Amino acid sequence: MIGAGIFALLGEAGAVAGSAVWISFVIGGIVASLLGYVCVKLGARYPSSGGLITYLVEGFGKGRLVGTASWLGYIAAVLIVCSMVAVSFGSYATSVFVGADAAGWWDNLFSTALILTMVTVNIVGATFVARAQSVIVAGVLAVFAFFIVVTLSDIDLDLLAFSGYPSFSKIVASVALTFFAYLGFNVITFTAGDLRDPEHDLPRAMFGALGITAVTYILIALGVFGTLTVAEVVSYGPTAIAEAARPALGDAGFTIMAVAAMLSTAGATNATLYASSNLTGMLAHEGLFPPRFGLGPRLGPRLGPKSGLLITALLVLFIANFVDLSAIASVGSAVALMIFLLVGAAGYRLRAETGSNVAIVLLAIVVTAVVLVFFAIDTLRNAPQTFVAIVGIAVAAVALDFVWRRMKGRGKASTPSMVEG
Repeated sequence: MIGAGIFALLGEAGAVAGSAVWISFVIGGIVASLLGYVCVKLGARYPSSGGLITYLVEGFGKGRLVGTASWLGYIAAVLIVCSMVAVSFGSYATSVFVGADAAGWWDNLFSTALILTMVTVNIVGATFVARAQSVIVAGVLAVFAFFIVVTLSDIDLDLLAFSGYPSFSKIVASVALTFFAYLGFNVITFTAGDLRDPEHDLPRAMFGALGITAVTYILIALGVFGTLTVAEVVSYGPTAIAEAARPALGDAGFTIMAVAAMLSTAGATNATLYASSNLTGMLAHEGLFPPRFGLGPRLGPRLGPKSGLLITALLVLFIANFVDLSAIASVGSAVALMIFLLVGAAGYRLRAETGSNVAIVLLAIVVTAVVLVFFAIDTLRNAPQTFVAIVGIAVAAVALDFVWRRMKGRGKASTPSMVEG
């Protein structure tokens, strides 16, 4: 969870919420915790490597709603998010190893190298993924702790004055962006099928991760917006955190934070690819995705469900290298909130089986819906291209589900029954 989201969207969140981004992170942490509760209850009752989609299938069956949601989540929360994070890694790697002026194909080279490396890590196995992730997160947390101490000891409180905050509606609208920084919590649910005791281990993993992440992000937001003006944060974009380290530490501070950004984005790419492998295998098994995303017989029996990982990696490579992600950076977060809204509804429908607290589940649904409405209104007014991109991806998800169901139906119709044979 740690790092990648706050690097990627801190500037965009600042453009909406100004120096009140830290409040946005507080609200985002509350939203993520409420949804995390729903996911924990569902994960303990239905432990599976399919994560969120498993809960939607249990709650709504395998109809058009879940089919569309599956494609929607795969496109936005896996392909776009993973591509965006890989591109961010490429930008930072270029600035550290080559120089900020040498952008272009160097960015693509480093992004491609990262994706290929993390695919290899995931093919090796889940144990290696966990160990690699632990090393990455430990390094990032150490750097963030150092950054927080340095910046908070010398912040300008005038830059954080309440008088400079935008309206509360703008702050709520920005939660859809800061929520992206917490988005990794859904990856935790994909490990439920691998845990020895999901009922005990899943809550500890979920709320421990959310607590540490929330505190870290709130303190970082205070440090950045207490060091730089809102205009500077917005202009620096993904490198705003690194720039905030310059006043106290000079160029060395920028380099340290750039390395932390590389570790964060590498870890996020690793985690997303891990989740995608479990997700596509489960979707293929349930008939919601083509079989090629599951066992992939043409790719060889030894790869097994990893064929879905390879397909995902190829698509991410294409998007990262040939698609302009700047206009749709926040799409993944918005679509993820849509999926979580459905997960909340599934949690409510299955409340008797999971033993969930109805009040908490309903509160999770309400706050998620409120954030989505405020974000949609603000995006339609101020970033119509992003709104159009969200609608376009939703239409594409509906079309993909329709086409796949038609193909699957024709395949069944053309297969002779045992009696006819």
